[in-house]
Amino acid sequence: MSKNLVIVESPAKVKTIKKFLGSNYEVMASGGHVRDLPKSQMGIDIEHGFEPKYITIRGKGEVLAALRKAEKKADKVYLATDPDREGEAISWHLSEALKIDPKKQKRITFNEITKSAVKESLKHPREIDMDLVDAQQTRRILDRMVGYEISPLLWKKVKRGLSAGRVQSVALRIIGDREEEIAAFIPEEYWTLDVELYAGDEKKPILAKLSGIPGTDKKTVSSREEMDAILKALEDADYIVEEVKKSERTKKPPLPFTTSTLQQEAANALNFSTQKTMRLAQQLYEGVDIKGSGTVGLITYLRTDSTRISEEAKNAAGEYISENYGAEYVSLGEKQTGANEKKIQDAHEAIRPSDISRTPVMVKESLSRDLFRLYQLIWRRFTASCMAPARYETTAVRIGAAGYRFTVSASRLLFDGFRSVYTDSEEEKEETCVLRGNLEKGMHLTAGETDARQHFTQPPAHYTEASLVRELEEKGIGRPSTYAPTITTIIARRYVAKENKNLYMTELGEVVNHIMKEAFPVIVDVNFTANMESLLDSIGEGKTKWKTVVENFYPDLDEAVKAAEVNLEKVTIEDEVSDVVCEECGRNMVIKYGPHGKFLACPGFPDCRNTKPFLEKIGVPCPLCGKDVVIRKTKKGRRYFGCEGAPACEFMSWAKPSAKHCPQCGGYMVEKGNRLVCEDKDCGYVCARDAEE
Repeated sequence: MSKNLVIVESPAKVKTIKKFLGSNYEVMASGGHVRDLPKSQMGIDIEHGFEPKYITIRGKGEVLAALRKAEKKADKVYLATDPDREGEAISWHLSEALKIDPKKQKRITFNEITKSAVKESLKHPREIDMDLVDAQQTRRILDRMVGYEISPLLWKKVKRGLSAGRVQSVALRIIGDREEEIAAFIPEEYWTLDVELYAGDEKKPILAKLSGIPGTDKKTVSSREEMDAILKALEDADYIVEEVKKSERTKKPPLPFTTSTLQQEAANALNFSTQKTMRLAQQLYEGVDIKGSGTVGLITYLRTDSTRISEEAKNAAGEYISENYGAEYVSLGEKQTGANEKKIQDAHEAIRPSDISRTPVMVKESLSRDLFRLYQLIWRRFTASCMAPARYETTAVRIGAAGYRFTVSASRLLFDGFRSVYTDSEEEKEETCVLRGNLEKGMHLTAGETDARQHFTQPPAHYTEASLVRELEEKGIGRPSTYAPTITTIIARRYVAKENKNLYMTELGEVVNHIMKEAFPVIVDVNFTANMESLLDSIGEGKTKWKTVVENFYPDLDEAVKAAEVNLEKVTIEDEVSDVVCEECGRNMVIKYGPHGKFLACPGFPDCRNTKPFLEKIGVPCPLCGKDVVIRKTKKGRRYFGCEGAPACEFMSWAKPSAKHCPQCGGYMVEKGNRLVCEDKDCGYVCARDAEE
């Protein structure tokens, strides 16, 4: 009887797949990659066609020995690594490392770990797709070149242990650009006006919003004086309904999850980091022990940017929805596509439950709390994507008074459709205003209370993990498998600090970002990086040769590194002597630069090992107590300005304070780009920074 060997990546899959196959099949795991470029050197032969040099990964010797022994006994070897570029490359590395006879070697893939999917894949074996292998190999070579050429430069110019990366450096730049936008943002004052109006004998009012000012296109008011003039004009005004417009609108169901949208929604709805989301999704994909069913793969493959759904899954969803919600809830089949759909190989599907009839309630007892919450999110999103749109009746009312225009809008749910299952965490709440009375054109309304409110425009929001993933995806930077490790790396390197979901650039991150932008503008150029992703896609499709891409990339990188060796001397951070005396040996302490920023250290090291925090003065007196304002950092490395007398003095500011006082209210001012802004928002005074000098 013939013996077949199936090699998968994860040991967690072995038990699940073994259950589906008979005794003729031996299932073993490689534990991911078995070969890689050496850590001690670049591992790419620059002089001879950029050929990579692969070695066995430390600790994989025993795994390979066991696989080699099983391979020799097998009549057929099925390489069943993940269905993406990385998985294709792992299969190729296994084939090379094990020296498998090409006649008995077959490549199989399955999008979900279910009995039907695994058995079906065995019916359609194929050869290893070398175009996909070349695409992954090119990514690895490019990343290695950037890392091993630029990182030593950062060690020399800043500190050992720093790193640069082709994607991580772009992500850092995107965060840095947003920080600069926020720092330069000048708040602008505006006012809104709401008026309570009564129709006939109705005792509860309708809330109307000011939406038009006579003789202008403005919808908002920019000053108190302007608002006072409007309120005066409206004192005895007659409010008349000018138009009542009723219509029906539909809201389409959401697309099923891709890797990116799953990470975003899990962050927003469940407060999961991208790393945690991917770890939990991997468990759901590889298999979970379900009571009464054994080990089952609950979702399809988790690294995808496709929103496609197989016909089989679509039909199963239609039947389930029809039986449990009613035929009217089943989608009529209007095709929706995501923005990146053109990039996708048709073999890929969206992330969905492997079996829609396995509801979250059925598996709840078998899952941990977080696994259950993520599975429930995926199940609901997929089910909703196969349901009919929600329908609303909307009413828009236009009201005139003294030439000013007011609007009232309301909507009423007619048919909940997909909303019976799923509501997006960021979805805007439906208008809760209820229209009192039967409003008709020409009707006179009675005015009640008015509510004039002052507001200030808000700066762009700091990136969160979810919004950064969205930005990377929209700009075409990286691929589903790169989002989580990229964000994890820049946080672990302390280039970025994460506080209350928000990502903030640290001082160390600012230095590295500055060096990358100055010396390697092409590497951190968003468009260049996105174009490189397109070239990798082209290699995967067999349209471009991988060596052509590498040959065009390396000379420019090498030239930039050599130039930076000379031109970046000025950014070297020297040990600056401070006026702080070491209390242990009497020497003047020096300012050093560590992974958490600047600190004071005794120059007598190693004889004297005294260190203390460095508080850099900015030459501005504290607005509260008059002592010096210094640069401080939060526990996670985010910079702020505080008093050297802390904690006795509680002064702090995220923006840099100025020595200039506000001429209007006497308060302190802060720097915002090339302007000074009064910190008191009720004052709102702004002037050019030149006025300070």
